[in-house]
Amino acid sequence: MTLFTFGKEHRNGVSPDVFVRFIHATELNGEAAIISPEIDRSLRSSYKKKRFAAGHGQVEIVPTLGLHEAEHIAFVGYEPGQGTRGIRLAGAAAAKAMRSVGAEHGEVHLDPVSLGSDCLACGAEPAAQALVEGVLLALHDRRPLLKEPKERFRLQTVALVADEDEPSGAILGDREAWGRGMERGRTIAEAVCFARDLTNLPGNDLTPERLAFHAEELAQELELDIEVIDEWTAEEQGMGGLLGVGHGSVNPPRMIVIHYHGAANSDEVWGLIGKGITFDTGGISLKKAPGMEEMISDMGGAAAVLGALRAIAGMKAPVNVLAVIPAAENMPSDRAYKPGDVLRMMNGTTVEIVNTDAEGRLVLADGLTTAIRRGATKLVDVATLTGAVMVALGYEATGAVGNNDELMKEVLAASERSGERVWQLPAYDEYRKLLRSDAADMKNGGGRYAGTITGGLFIGHFAEDLPWVHLDIGGTAWLERDRGWEPKGGTGAMARTLVELVTH
Repeated sequence: MTLFTFGKEHRNGVSPDVFVRFIHATELNGEAAIISPEIDRSLRSSYKKKRFAAGHGQVEIVPTLGLHEAEHIAFVGYEPGQGTRGIRLAGAAAAKAMRSVGAEHGEVHLDPVSLGSDCLACGAEPAAQALVEGVLLALHDRRPLLKEPKERFRLQTVALVADEDEPSGAILGDREAWGRGMERGRTIAEAVCFARDLTNLPGNDLTPERLAFHAEELAQELELDIEVIDEWTAEEQGMGGLLGVGHGSVNPPRMIVIHYHGAANSDEVWGLIGKGITFDTGGISLKKAPGMEEMISDMGGAAAVLGALRAIAGMKAPVNVLAVIPAAENMPSDRAYKPGDVLRMMNGTTVEIVNTDAEGRLVLADGLTTAIRRGATKLVDVATLTGAVMVALGYEATGAVGNNDELMKEVLAASERSGERVWQLPAYDEYRKLLRSDAADMKNGGGRYAGTITGGLFIGHFAEDLPWVHLDIGGTAWLERDRGWEPKGGTGAMARTLVELVTH
């Protein structure tokens, strides 16, 4: 992954291919020097002719023709006052500019007028983290499986520089904090990229057993304890939700549990539960064919949890985490569970099945019980649970439902730090009434309305009064086109928010 350095002293005689200069429109309206007279005239001409408005994230690439040590200068529009999210978006725009000219070595100037002011306002460590995350996450995209694989674009080095002889030199004043922020940003970005690559794997490769294999590899790499519960042990433990969903597939389900012990003297254990439906046809309640190929992303919650765990353990964070992944494949067959069936969940609750495409909540119910029985004291589940969340929030935000105001506040604060938008939905008692059943303790669907809320509250029924928050990433785990630092395909949504939540 790209190496980030401080200042020009790490160049080893190599000039940058691209020099990135963040710029605000006020600079283009004036006459003060920006780079050099010739380049400044060219840039201001583009601005006057409205080819470049210096809007946030807008890029103008100028060949220097020997007028600067770099071959190109990428001017990136920046609007101050947007905090770390603005810095992260600016880093993403800079990364795409560097990739567009095939740069191997880049240099990013932290000027005092635009980005530098936000760096000072946010603090060195959060600013450095946001900038590094923006660059690295924007450079990572989906890698197709080709007959002759192509190597991904690789930006080898990026140097962060400021004018030491001007007030902007204060931006780099606390170099240790900048170093910590860059390292944290790199660790988290690598974890998100891991989650993205996992999400993008095709369903014929990533079966429940193969997802367990990837989890085992991760646990071995991080020296963590792992349990993989197969279908026979799941039967012994009464995991009726997991087994019911997985029964229609030739690929049997797995319950994956990974233990991270980073705080030996603490009784607090974060339970992070990620939906791991490796492919979702909808089962007997079959989905429509157009777009079904995107259901390889129905394990995006599992990917987010595994990615977050990778970062948390990589940082050696002083916390305890229990990562639980209920993994299954939801397929139609002569053995598949059916509408009208009644399943007995791991905690004894009986559930009437009214829609086999509402399967994620069933496996997550057993996932929460698994986490609780292994000592979790706080619960956060992440799932591509509903299409209804896209009706409510589009692709712009993750929906949240919970039973504890304090934990919800922590989740929302973590999402602010990560730049991943989360919107809290109400959890009124009236919504729970929609899950009442005449055939069992409850049913797995509440009807057409408030689907995201009732889906979340179904899961919350199994939290056993522990603090719990559900994050529905149905609209954010997979994108049809890239935006900001997120690529087309799997996004790794909520991995960074989980890291911020657990480690803050």
